[in-house]
Amino acid sequence: MSPQRSAGRPAGGLISPAANTWCPGCGNFAIEHMMKSAIAELSEEEGIPLHNFVLLGGIGCHGKLVDYLNVNGFYGIHGRSIPAATGMRLANPDLKIICHVGDGDIYAEGLDHLIFAAKRNSDITVIVHDNRVYGLTTGQYTPTSPFGFRGRSTPGGISEHPINPLELMLAAGATHIARGYTKKVRHLKDLFKEAILHRGFSFVDVLQICATYFNLTDYYNEHTYEMQEGDVETGRFESALDKIREWDYDRDAPIALGTFYSVRRPIYEEKFQALTAGRPDRRALVRKVIERSR
Repeated sequence: MSPQRSAGRPAGGLISPAANTWCPGCGNFAIEHMMKSAIAELSEEEGIPLHNFVLLGGIGCHGKLVDYLNVNGFYGIHGRSIPAATGMRLANPDLKIICHVGDGDIYAEGLDHLIFAAKRNSDITVIVHDNRVYGLTTGQYTPTSPFGFRGRSTPGGISEHPINPLELMLAAGATHIARGYTKKVRHLKDLFKEAILHRGFSFVDVLQICATYFNLTDYYNEHTYEMQEGDVETGRFESALDKIREWDYDRDAPIALGTFYSVRRPIYEEKFQALTAGRPDRRALVRKVIERSR
């Protein structure tokens, strides 16, 4: 983990001096700046010290965000940022752990970690930069690419249908599920703040434009809409499921944006601490073993 660079810095200093290498028009710019604004506002409004925010990245264009925001950061290997995140949260309950991952990164290599973090209700936030293509490696299909997608590795089109990640997360046990879009930046910022403040496993799938390899701007502009009060009962599983199934990441249909599901349940870290209460201090045991081996 990088040193606590953000401690005592003003909100305006949250953008690092690292050279940005995203393509012009990339939706990651919107995610970067709305995450910056969300962190700054939460620090000011909720009194959360900037050094308590930790960003984790996987492998992909999305992962560069760890370099571009001036807060504590950690790079995981492909699909494996969530195990590091859950470990950090277990070790320090004061941290606000935010995983920035990609659709190829987390829905393919890292899917097992994503499902189990949701199942356990680990108190972390997962933001998926879902551009529905492997952008860093120049255009291969991912688990959310639509049927027939023609990419660098599948010029004839793919013969499989995409997963619906929101439905998967609901079934897995996630306690907060939302979807945003990088062309609706204020709405996206509010979704980030809500997810970070939620106590439990928070999941936000962001429809993120890849301007170079799979530009869906016109399609999303035409089909997305922000849910209004009453469109879904966020505390009811069945209501959330019906709304989530309105669009399956494949067929032509309206695409709802907003929070689909949000409930309170005991978090994994509290249950883990209760199970380990009264056991010998592991650090002391490790020190004893080291001393004996000298």
